[in-house]
Amino acid sequence: MKGKTAAGEATAALREMILSGQLHPGQPVRQNHLSELLGISRTPLRTAMATLTQDGLLSYEENRGYRVKSFSVDSIIKVFEIRAGLEAMACRAAVRCGIDNATIEELDRLVTIGDRILSSGSLDVADLPEYRQFNVRFHDTIINAAQNPWLHEFVGRTHNVPLVSDRIILWEPDDFALIQRSHDDHHRIARALRNSDGERAAAIMHEHVQYAGEALVDRLRNDPEETFRKLAFSPPTANTCQKDQ
Repeated sequence: MKGKTAAGEATAALREMILSGQLHPGQPVRQNHLSELLGISRTPLRTAMATLTQDGLLSYEENRGYRVKSFSVDSIIKVFEIRAGLEAMACRAAVRCGIDNATIEELDRLVTIGDRILSSGSLDVADLPEYRQFNVRFHDTIINAAQNPWLHEFVGRTHNVPLVSDRIILWEPDDFALIQRSHDDHHRIARALRNSDGERAAAIMHEHVQYAGEALVDRLRNDPEETFRKLAFSPPTANTCQKDQ
C-alpha cells in the first residue's frame, strides 16, 4: 500500500476493528501494536487515526494518545432508536422505489446463507465471520435499495457509535435462541419486501433493530465486562490491509 491507498485501507481496517468490537470503548489504541498486527507502517496508521477521530470513533488527549471513544448507555439507546427508524424508513423507500427482482434474489440468497450457517441448531465460533458478513450485507442491500444517498449516509453515522453497528453480534453457545430470533426476522423482512409490503417490512425491521439494542443494553447494564467478552468478531490477521491487493 502506498500514499492515499495505504491510509484509506488502514482507515477501513481500524474502523472495522472498532465497529466489530475488537477494540472496546475507552480502550487505548497503540500505534506500534496495530502497525504490527495489521502489517502496515505507522504513517498511514496515523492518518487513519486522525480520520477516525474526526468521524467520532476515536478521541485524542495530549500526552495520553488515542482511545476508542466511549458512549453512555443512554446514548447507545438513543442511537439504536435512530437506527431502527432509519432502517425501517429504508424498507418503505425500497418498496416505494419499486424494489427489483435482483434485490429480492440477493436477499433470498443471503437468507439462505444464514439458514445454512444455523442449520445445525447452533452457531459455531468458526462460522461467526461468515454470519457477521451475511448480516451486514442483508442490511446494506435494503439500505441501497432505498435509493436515497442521505438515508445511506445517516445510517452510516449511527454505525459510528461503537456497539450500535450491525457488525456487532452478542454470542455465546447458550445464545442460539437470540441468534435464531434475529434470523427469523430476516426471513420475515425479505418476505414482506418480496410482497411489496413496505409497511410490514418496516415494522419488522424496526423491531429487529430495537430488540438487538435492548438485548445489548440489558447486558451492558448488568455486566459490561462479560458483555465485551461475548462480542463476536473475526480476529484480524497480519497484513489485513494488504490481502486484497
